[in-house]
Amino acid sequence: MNIQLLPKKSSKASIWSGGLTYEYMIYPKTANYTDRGFVFRISSATIEQVPSEFTKFKGYYRYLVMLDNCLDIEVNKEKKIYEKYEIMEFNSDDEVTSYTKGIDFNWMVSEKISHHKLKITNNNQICNSQIIILFSLYTTVIKINEKPYDLEPHDLLIIENQKKENIMLHFSNECLLGILDF
Repeated sequence: MNIQLLPKKSSKASIWSGGLTYEYMIYPKTANYTDRGFVFRISSATIEQVPSEFTKFKGYYRYLVMLDNCLDIEVNKEKKIYEKYEIMEFNSDDEVTSYTKGIDFNWMVSEKISHHKLKITNNNQICNSQIIILFSLYTTVIKINEKPYDLEPHDLLIIENQKKENIMLHFSNECLLGILDF
């Protein structure tokens, strides 16, 4: 089992058409964002222009969560509103236009991966997925098999669990919990 703490302050910014994007992780590490050959990518972005068109990624499924605001959005010309921390799921090839400024959490998963899910939780969990994503919404202590990890808001913990061992997770506060199996 491999556990990585990826603090928000260590992520690097790059420009997208509507603001800045901060990449936490791309998997596998040898993958390149522009080549679109990754299994998954985790990032946080600022939406600074209204309206702004989300970048399309053919062959990817996306989870998006607003971290500071609600989201007034149009997906394939259909108007939708998502509350702060409500999980939006969509095909990354959809036409998506945002009419809201703010900061989001973004997880892109290759459509070749059939088992993945994102939820908000603060309940104890036993997980045995190959990849476990833990994204802090607030200052949080996450215990992984009783070992504590201190996270600031918007820090990311990644657990690579290739042997699919049972892992006990305990949360002191609400977090995003993502699971992925190959």
